Amino acid sequence: MPAQVPLRASSPSQRRGRLAEDDALARLIAAGHRLIARNFHCRLGEIDLITLSRRDVLVFTEVRWRQRDSHGSAADSVTAGKQRRLLATAGVFLARHPDWREHVMRFDVAAYGGHPPDWQRRWIRGAFGTR
Repeated sequence: MPAQVPLRASSPSQRRGRLAEDDALARLIAAGHRLIARNFHCRLGEIDLITLSRRDVLVFTEVRWRQRDSHGSAADSVTAGKQRRLLATAGVFLARHPDWREHVMRFDVAAYGGHPPDWQRRWIRGAFGTR
């Protein structure tokens, strides 16, 4: 299955967000992941990165970037509502691609703060789940 082609970022904020997403993907690949889909979207939401880890875990990664922490960190911006939308979107992905249902799954957050290239990076494995 080919990865979806992402839309071009137009605003400076969108371009920085795209840089964070590119960086997160590079880090996942360096950790042995294989890209399954990028910017998977449906009417319920979007998942930035879907990868398969070297241990055969299907990983759904939300990439968040915040210039400043004055309104909370990038990780804090993945609220309970956002988590519900990501879980629902993952359900749509699995309904459309049932072969992936047999894999163990994990939801990660790649959180970026500050300005590239000197930003702070945090990869939160298993940030949330279906409980």
